[in-house]
Amino acid sequence: MSIKPDHLRALRKKRKLTQEQLGQMLGVTKVSVSGYETGNRNPDTSTLIKICDTFNVSADYLLGRTVNATLPLADEQLTEEENRLLREYLAFLRYK
Repeated sequence: MSIKPDHLRALRKKRKLTQEQLGQMLGVTKVSVSGYETGNRNPDTSTLIKICDTFNVSADYLLGRTVNATLPLADEQLTEEENRLLREYLAFLRYK
């Protein structure tokens, strides 16, 4: 599975991480991170998951299957009050 090197590079730079720092976070070498960012190397599945978790993005984004980097919010991540407000706002928009 081949990741989009520019997506990973942009995510890393946005967080102001060096390749070495990201490598330490992922448990890989700086050389591996450099390889991912140049397209000369691809992460294994467990490293791909770590990258997704580190940057809170979907694997589809890293693989170039979507241009949307953000993950949708799962209901369990929202408080009861946030869920209620979202439902009310959605109802408002639907019946406006």
